[in-house]
Amino acid sequence: MKHSVSLICFALGLSGLSAVSFAADVPAGTQLAKKQELVRHIKDEPASLDPAKAVGLPEIQVIRDLFEGLVNQNEKGELVPGVATKWQSNDNRIWTFTLRNDAKWSDGTPVTAQDFVYSWQRLVDPKTTSPFAWFAALAGIGNAQNIIDGKATPDKLGVSAIDAHTLRVQLDNPLPWFANLAASFAFYPVQKGNAETGSDWTKPGNLIGNGAYVLKERVVNEKLVVTPNPHYWDNAKTVVQKVTFVPINQESAATKRYLADDIDITESFPKNLYQKLMKDIPGQVYTPPQLGTYYYAFNTQKGPTADARVRLALSLSIDRRLMAEKVLGTGEKPAWRFTPDVTAGFKAQPLQQEQMSQAELNEQARMFLQAAGYGPQRPLKLTLLYNTSETHQKIAIAVASMWKKNLGVDVKLQNQEWKTYIDSRNSGNFDVIRASWVGDYNEPSTFLSLLTSTHSGNISRFNDPAYDKVISQASLETTAEARNADYNTAEKMIAEKAPIAPIYQYSNGRLIKPWLKGYPINNPEDVAYSRTMYILQH
Repeated sequence: MKHSVSLICFALGLSGLSAVSFAADVPAGTQLAKKQELVRHIKDEPASLDPAKAVGLPEIQVIRDLFEGLVNQNEKGELVPGVATKWQSNDNRIWTFTLRNDAKWSDGTPVTAQDFVYSWQRLVDPKTTSPFAWFAALAGIGNAQNIIDGKATPDKLGVSAIDAHTLRVQLDNPLPWFANLAASFAFYPVQKGNAETGSDWTKPGNLIGNGAYVLKERVVNEKLVVTPNPHYWDNAKTVVQKVTFVPINQESAATKRYLADDIDITESFPKNLYQKLMKDIPGQVYTPPQLGTYYYAFNTQKGPTADARVRLALSLSIDRRLMAEKVLGTGEKPAWRFTPDVTAGFKAQPLQQEQMSQAELNEQARMFLQAAGYGPQRPLKLTLLYNTSETHQKIAIAVASMWKKNLGVDVKLQNQEWKTYIDSRNSGNFDVIRASWVGDYNEPSTFLSLLTSTHSGNISRFNDPAYDKVISQASLETTAEARNADYNTAEKMIAEKAPIAPIYQYSNGRLIKPWLKGYPINNPEDVAYSRTMYILQH
């Protein structure tokens, strides 16, 4: 099976690689603003700008501007060239990527296949302690899991440079969608000489990237400023000359600044303002579906939630229909399973829970909690942890109220700033914790693999050999039908053992100024590069 740019060009009736590069394509006759400066809201201060150290969306949004991987996505989420101009595989196990000759680092030196070899080895090296090392194992890159486990050295990873512009990747097993995984930020290259200069290498003036922008300024908890990288291979098509990312974890504060024209695009807005915003600025409110699920993770290793009956009771008593339609009400769908409806290649089989009324679910929940030894004489007490956000708080209050009313549970709500929350999550210091997952690629395993026992993203510490086996089996299936059956089996196991409680499927709620164009609002993974955007005269 081959995937090459020439086929894409032919299908589009285009010629030349630049036609599918997905940079800012400004229609003829467009009146551009003289001042091409963009202000983007991000939900928190980035934890790190090192692609191997990223843990969440706040930093990933910035990293996508500073670095570039082998492949990118267009506005529909389809693959287009990045550093690689073409990629192919005859057996879905050995993949060859051909790198463009004009790819350069921001210091003007060439980006080579060896840079990718180094970066991918660095990703899986236990010394790096990357929170996304698991992604290389999920992708099935040869020896990735053994290296992560310390059973092999990083140089044994199944990736090699045939020459300066040819990268060869060998997988443990065939994987038809490997090229889609190669678009992940985890596989972005870093320059060896730069990354090994010490912990300050990601600071302004130090960081050398290969993306469309370079880091010019950073004021913690205030702003990150990036400007065009003159050495970027497609820099001629970069229109926006300055991008300022502003970390604001309160949706109301971000919305207030948006309405004051201080911000051009928000990452979200307060759910309770939806109707007012639709009335006041109807053409600026967007809520398309997104490849993401909002959920609560239960600590399966300690505390009251180590008992599956307690977890089931808590999960069943969350009124998902009410949450999606009333508490949120901005295009979200109830989440009865971890995998969202918009996920490519997934046909969901109905679960028993979604066919029951909430009254029936509450009755079943009370039976599970009573069987676990809790009741009026011994009420369940637990702490619900979430990171600071008005929407997270609103959801937590609603869920705590449901648990109190339906089950008599005493819930202590606790909010923490992003970095503290991440520490609590990583250390397992919680009973129930707010979590979410936006797919790294559009295929069910991006969600379902999170609950395998060796996955560093397994927040609940769920450890079930039978679950691990069915996810492993799915990756080996040779037909889409067999894979879909495995994925539905996994979803049924999640519903029965409740390591997590999916609550709702994301909609990509945000505000966008009418003069900002080029934002890929219909990309299901919400992959957005500043270089595709431009500002109209206004």
